[in-house]
Amino acid sequence: MAEEWILDVLADLRAYAGEHDLPALAAHLDRVSRVAERELVLKAGECAIGAHEYDSGIRYRPDGSAG
Repeated sequence: MAEEWILDVLADLRAYAGEHDLPALAAHLDRVSRVAERELVLKAGECAIGAHEYDSGIRYRPDGSAG
């Protein structure tokens, strides 16, 4: 995966949040990291076997927050 650098960036952000007592941010970054990993795997699969739909499972509330 050529774009896996994003996983390293998210891990760094998660580490920063953990070290600076930002537990809600750390929890969100955990979820974002899992979504990013799944999407990158699926994107790599699209290149190999064709397009398909992917539902990240994230639903957005009217205020823009994920839930």
